[in-house]
Amino acid sequence: MPQPFYPDMNMTMPFITRRSLLAFAAAFPAASMFPIRSYGNTGVPSSQLLSSEEVSKLFIRFAEERRMPPELGRWLGNKSIQEISPYKVFDNVWCVGICWVSAYAIRTKDGVILIDTLHEPFVDKLLSNLREVGIDLSEIKYVLMTHGHFDHVGGAWRLRELLPHARFGMSARGWAEAKGHEKERNGFRMPPADLILKDGDKIALGETIVTVLETPGHTWGTCSYLYDVRDGDEMHRAVTIGGQGLNAMDDLKQLEAYIGSMRRLGDPALGIDVDLTAHPFSTGQTEKIPAIRAHRHGEPHPLVDRNAYLERLERLIAGAERYRRQGARA
Repeated sequence: MPQPFYPDMNMTMPFITRRSLLAFAAAFPAASMFPIRSYGNTGVPSSQLLSSEEVSKLFIRFAEERRMPPELGRWLGNKSIQEISPYKVFDNVWCVGICWVSAYAIRTKDGVILIDTLHEPFVDKLLSNLREVGIDLSEIKYVLMTHGHFDHVGGAWRLRELLPHARFGMSARGWAEAKGHEKERNGFRMPPADLILKDGDKIALGETIVTVLETPGHTWGTCSYLYDVRDGDEMHRAVTIGGQGLNAMDDLKQLEAYIGSMRRLGDPALGIDVDLTAHPFSTGQTEKIPAIRAHRHGEPHPLVDRNAYLERLERLIAGAERYRRQGARA
């Protein structure tokens, strides 16, 4: 299967904004939006499914043409496509996001850590997904956000009102980036900066420790989060990388930071063997949902694959280095 979007094929990818999604949602009548389907949906005929590979190709087309393909706009903005059921990824981790953007709930004996907030109009789906897996909002003690793009922090304003006692964390530059989007047309509101995360910080809750890695590149304020996941008697080291796309690059300095971050994430000392991606289609996780749901303890887990993780990092680095060479010649 060809490598999906985000690894190394989005060299000139325009930044997808909330404005562009709203524009495409308004441009197409609802009836025309239903034929496109995603593997994240259940009970949909296979002939109607849109695979990670197909989504990736549409994003590549977006990059090449500098305008969003209508099929992609419909797919991104269609609630019937994006709103998928939550699923248990590991014994202590639930995926409570939507089809194109993840949100992960890490359960501990003392409460829940939520990674990323989704964006409108999907915050209600995040809330219903949390309820469906038995998580009361009062259990959420931390909301850790990966970076300041709308699809990862756009729900923070509403969640802040619903979770008055939770701590909301992101890097200082991440907070600044997110606040900067408030000024844009069709921007999103952000709550005041709360918990300022720095490289090496450890967020401890119950038996779980989440380690913060500042991994600038996708944006200057991008953070990634390391944490242990449990599969029966086995423990694995997971990472949710804040961003791996090259779509928000300002200059070669930022590109160099990106390459350094991807190399760091491959450090054997980190022990990562699970890639809990922020965008499921970027790794083919969407297609693995049935296998994840059917997984039993003692069987190989569909997402435990250090070699695949390292190979993906190498593709990301190689793509960024090609981009760097192109920039040097420009």
